[in-house]
Amino acid sequence: MLQGRRTWRFENSPRIISVGTAVGPKEGKGPLGDSFDVVHGDIRLGQNSWENAERVLMEEAGDRALQKKGLVKEQVEFYIAGDLMNQVITSSFAARTFAAPYLGIYGACSTSMEGLALAALLVNSQSAELVLTGTASHNAAAERLYRYPTEYGAQKPPTAQWTVTGAGAALVGRDGEGPKITAATIGRIIDMGVKDPFNMGAAMAPAAFDTIEAHLRDLNVETDYYDIIATGDLGRLGSDILRDLWQKHGVRVAAGQHQDCGVLIYGDDPSVFSGGSGAACSAVVTYGHLLARLAAGEWNRILIVATGALLSTLSYQQGESIPCIAHAVAIERA
Repeated sequence: MLQGRRTWRFENSPRIISVGTAVGPKEGKGPLGDSFDVVHGDIRLGQNSWENAERVLMEEAGDRALQKKGLVKEQVEFYIAGDLMNQVITSSFAARTFAAPYLGIYGACSTSMEGLALAALLVNSQSAELVLTGTASHNAAAERLYRYPTEYGAQKPPTAQWTVTGAGAALVGRDGEGPKITAATIGRIIDMGVKDPFNMGAAMAPAAFDTIEAHLRDLNVETDYYDIIATGDLGRLGSDILRDLWQKHGVRVAAGQHQDCGVLIYGDDPSVFSGGSGAACSAVVTYGHLLARLAAGEWNRILIVATGALLSTLSYQQGESIPCIAHAVAIERA
């Protein structure tokens, strides 16, 4: 199963048998709005806190994935989830609802593909037949935790990104229809000394490059093996840096082959600065938009590379640089 140093090849072809997505109003008004299962008109979702609203989003995404296949939560054997809140409380509190054996993970904005890779590993090794994995983020909750209270109205630089309000979930199983998960490359920590939390794209781009390079090397394939290579949330600036790294190292990527979830979700909206980010960014774009295009036959193989900045409020206050990671999952049309 292990191929090369960092890549799992899934010979038993675990499948994404169902997905669910739920987003806030800003995401619903974006160019991908029609791709999502649930679009809320109020980012508070009728809850008494932003954090509780984020939990509801995660529960809704998981419920939608189950409902589409006529399944109930008792049929889920493992639940793998993570988020951006302290001690991954969104995932842990949502796990009370799903009541399945629970694995809480933290990969910041790379959590979506970390969870999908682990779910595929469990199913491929026959350690489980049905695994639910998901992640969520909320703009107002993340702003309060990592930056400033939204009420403060702090100005941001053009390099800043907008945390996606949403949640995405996927059911991974051994049988049934749905795209195949063929491989996953686990990232390693890449830290280039960036300390600015308002410049996540620059911090994460080298990690994306490192993981993509390792994935291609381990599987002995070229970039054109995939119809698209989609990064999680590098935004415009981070995407430019990644393309510069490819050019510098002689990696050929065709025009339009690289897409970024943080750019796709909001399009040209200037209010998001460099683009979208957050744990939900790659999750809702992948499960809501990219897999739909794969199912429609537009593509045959896609590589999703979710990127994460593993800083905390404490590490930032102590002047630490930002360790970054990227996890890649290869998905093929059935």
